[in-house]
Order: sequence, then C-alpha cells, then structure tokens
Amino acid sequence: MAEKKDDILLSIRGMCKSFGRNRVLDHINLDVKRGSVMGLMGENGAGKSTMMKCLFGTYQKDEGHIFLDGKEVSFSGPKDALENGIAMVHQELNQCLERSVVDNLFLGRYPVNSMGVIDEGRMKKEASDLFRKLGMTVNLTQPMRHMSVSQRQMCEIAKAISYNSKIIVLDEPTSSLTIPEVEKLFKMMAKLRDQGISLIYISHKMDEVFQICDEVSVLRDGNLVMTKSTKDTNLNELIAAMVGRSLENRFPPVDNKPKDVVLSIQHLFTKFEPHLQDVTFDVREGEIFGLYGLVGAGRTELMETIFGVRTRAAGRVYYNGRLMNFNNAKEAMEHGFAMITEERKANGLFLKGDLTFNTTIANLNYYKTGIALSEPKMVKATTKEIKTMRTKCMGPDDMISSLSGGNQQKVIFGKWLERDPKIFMMDEPTRGIDVGAKYEIYELIINMAKQGKTIIVVSSEMPEILGLTNRIGVMSNGHLSGIVNTKETNQEELLRLSAKYL
Repeated sequence: MAEKKDDILLSIRGMCKSFGRNRVLDHINLDVKRGSVMGLMGENGAGKSTMMKCLFGTYQKDEGHIFLDGKEVSFSGPKDALENGIAMVHQELNQCLERSVVDNLFLGRYPVNSMGVIDEGRMKKEASDLFRKLGMTVNLTQPMRHMSVSQRQMCEIAKAISYNSKIIVLDEPTSSLTIPEVEKLFKMMAKLRDQGISLIYISHKMDEVFQICDEVSVLRDGNLVMTKSTKDTNLNELIAAMVGRSLENRFPPVDNKPKDVVLSIQHLFTKFEPHLQDVTFDVREGEIFGLYGLVGAGRTELMETIFGVRTRAAGRVYYNGRLMNFNNAKEAMEHGFAMITEERKANGLFLKGDLTFNTTIANLNYYKTGIALSEPKMVKATTKEIKTMRTKCMGPDDMISSLSGGNQQKVIFGKWLERDPKIFMMDEPTRGIDVGAKYEIYELIINMAKQGKTIIVVSSEMPEILGLTNRIGVMSNGHLSGIVNTKETNQEELLRLSAKYL
C-alpha cells in the first residue's frame, strides 16, 4: 500500500510559458504522488495558476512534457482534460447564476434518456447522491445567484469531484469559506486522498497548507525554488522561499492614533433579505475598524447599505455630523466614500479593459483637459499607482485579464486611491493575495489610517482581523452582536459573539 502511494501520478518536465516578452514559467519540473495533497505556493504572478492552466489545456505550453500515469499527455482544452481525469476549481467562479444548482453541475454533459430527452430525474438523483456523500445540504433547484459565494464554491468543488477525476486542482478554494466549511472541505479532501485521488492545493494561507498538505512546492518568478514534505519545513522557510527574503512579522505594527468619531451608523435596518437588524456603531477618524462574522452574517450587506447600493428600511448614516443616507454609489463616492468589493471579477473590474481604463474609471473628471479626456494624464496616474502598489505587469496598456488575481486586486486599490477617499470600506481586501503582497497592503492600510482616513475592513481570516485593526465589530445573523478592542480580545470571544444570534 505504501509503495502504491509513492507512485508518481503526474510528472511535469521542462515546462515553459511566455506571454510576449514576459517568461512566466521557466523549465518547471514537478512530480505529484498518487493519493497525496501537493501544496503549491508563491507570490502573485509567480506562475502558479499559469502552470495549472497549461496542465489543464486552458493555455498551451511553449516547451516541456506532461506525463499522467506514465503516459505523455497534451490536452487541447479543459473538456479534454476533464475527460482524461484532471479537474480544476478556479479561484474566480465561472457559473451560470440564473440557472439551478443541478444545471450548473451537469452543464455540457446533460444525460439523456432512450428518447433523446434530457433525463432530469437522473440528474437530480445523481446530484442528490453526490451532495449527500459529501455531507452537503443544498437546494438543488434554486438559482445559483441566490447562494452565498461560499455555497457556490462548495458546489464547484462537488462538480469537480463528480467527474471521477484522478487529479483535482483547487485554486484558493477556502478564500470565501467559513471555518466549519473549511473543516468540511478538508475532511472531503482527506477522503479523496484515501481513495487514491491526488490533489494540487493552491493557497496563500500557510496554516492550511501545513494542516492538509503532504508536500509543498514553491514558485518564485516562474521558477520552482523548493519542494519539501510539509513535515520537513516551517513557516519561515516557506515565506523566505516565496518572497526571497525573511519576513520577521506577518503584520506591521498597528501604530495609528484614532481621533474623534467621524462616522456614525444609527439603528440601520435593510428592506430586503438578508436583513440587517438595528445596527448601531461609531467609527473614529484614522481608525481601522474590523467587521468579523460568519459568511452570511451581514458584513457585506452592512457596507453595501452604508455605500448606498442596498436599500435601507430605516436608520441613519452620519459623516462629520451630516446626514449621509446615500441612495446610490455615485452619491457615496462624491462625499469621499470608497468600497472594495469581495468579488473583484463580478463587480470590481472591467475585464475587457487595460490597466489604465481600470485605474482611472472611478475618477474620469479629474483627467479631463477641457471637455475631453487626456490620455497622457490617465497613463501618468496609472503609472504612479503601478509603482505605489508594486503591481507586476509590463505597463499601463496591459489587459487587466492578463494579471494574476493579487495584482488585479492591487489595481482596484489604485483605482480608489486616485480618488483620495476619506472613508475606505474594504470587503476581504487580501483575498487571493500572497504573503508578501499582503504585508504591503497592510502597510498601506495602516499608513492611510495615519493620514486620517477611516478604514472599515471585512475579513474572514481571524489572524488578519486581529493583526490589523484597532476595534472589531462582530456580526451575527444580521445583528451587531458586540464591539471589542482588538488588543483586549481573542479568537474565542470573536467566535462566541459571531454565534450569538444563530
């Protein structure tokens, strides 16, 4: 049995990939054992997702060979890879949101009966059996758009499993999952590993890599710089391999000095589900105020209501003593509010635009010369934000879709910084960002607070919310269940408050 587990199921030899003059993968050699979990780590732009897309047939490699079960393969596209036993769950979900869970599960492979008609009964039975086996409770007939991001992510993982794959690639699968859902996912992964299925686990969450992975490989600047058993390495060695230097602390010192109350939320209720119930709190000038809670607790809904994109039923928002009950995002932006959304591809980026378009789109009036937009002004502003955010790209005219997820997030930050906001709300701002870039984002947030900007940040990562904020408001089922001083609280208290109204 041990010998079988040591079999090499997947072998990549000499893989190279370039985009124009930019070499993204440089002669990669990687082996994945049968019935194992291989962690794949690296900074944003290191080449992780590109390597997996070359494996999956989404991109065609420039050089190299791929061996699956000892046979050389070269897939023409994702469908070819799926039919040959390789599935991938992408970080950014691509689902038909208007269709049901069952439709999304069988998209492109609907079973038909003897009459040549789609067999809906078989679809529902197979879907029901699959979710039951995975320990998931899902309404099979509801449209995907009614589900939370975490529920949709679990459905996508179930879909990958349904292909009876030999290898499943998971790209940041826990980025939007609650702690119980992460535990459920890890149990699912362990079960699959015991069945001889291999998993490649791409993540920036190092604690999870040590918890679930047997081995870990690190990419840096397109080169494979380390492959080790997780038992034979540690956090500091991983960080050093990823960023090429040692990071003494995961968080910079939170040394901002909050002043007087500048934002006051009073008795806020929302009109439509999921409802907010009588939410009241104050935030001070120059403060980093965290919002914690389980997925679905109302954190995102609270920020959307303040920003004017969700309908209030009652309640008031005051900024510097003035009533600010915004009816839309434009009003909020005109009064110095900014918001980074959780799903950057759905509502944070224009994927068919370049960096210049995405950086300047929220501030177009500033770049006018007379009545016309000035392209030199726009390019100059974009170049400045690329430098400030240390975005990995060839230049301002790069298409935003060609950047890694973390670098796309940096562009979103740059877009809002161009407006010089006074109240900056951030929903999972470091989702899908590597440890080195996270540290840079943390420094940026703290420096903004020092300059007098007020920050409200939502995070599902407990270490992050405890390592970055001055105070934390905890949401539970649409209620604000408590506000705590970060230096005086702990994980147990946050979890207890997050369960208060369940």
